Amino acid sequence: MEEENKKGIQEVLDEYPKEQRHALAILQSVQKEYGFISPNSLMAISQYLETPISELFSIATFYKALSLTKKGKIVIKVCDGTACHIRGSAQILEECKRALQINEGETTPDGLFSIEVVNCVGSCAMAPVVICGEEYHGNVQIGQAAEIIDQAKGGVGNHE
Repeated sequence: MEEENKKGIQEVLDEYPKEQRHALAILQSVQKEYGFISPNSLMAISQYLETPISELFSIATFYKALSLTKKGKIVIKVCDGTACHIRGSAQILEECKRALQINEGETTPDGLFSIEVVNCVGSCAMAPVVICGEEYHGNVQIGQAAEIIDQAKGGVGNHE
């Protein structure tokens, strides 16, 4: 199983006092450890904090940084802030979707890529911006998104 180097949920929980005020911090830690918050994790947190699972679900769905679904190893973020939008981010997004054959919010069947649309990444001077994993790509033109994805695919093979 790929989670062999990850902490168990109880190890994550034990880092926090059993107080409801720590719910968001616990959710963030689970997100960081596993890449998403699974139904089993939500249940474990609910039991640990003696908090209704519905309350935790509300927190997890309110914050965009938290995800209840597993994301790909590489998350492609297409900025759709004002500057990026004006400079063609919608077309860049469509190119990413075609190249990966998925829609925003989805993950490729091999678990390698996910696509997200974000409101602003604070790099307006280099709009439109695509973030591929941790790498920022600015002034992205039509035709370059597929190249960025191909480079990322090649990079994954070289690091594993």
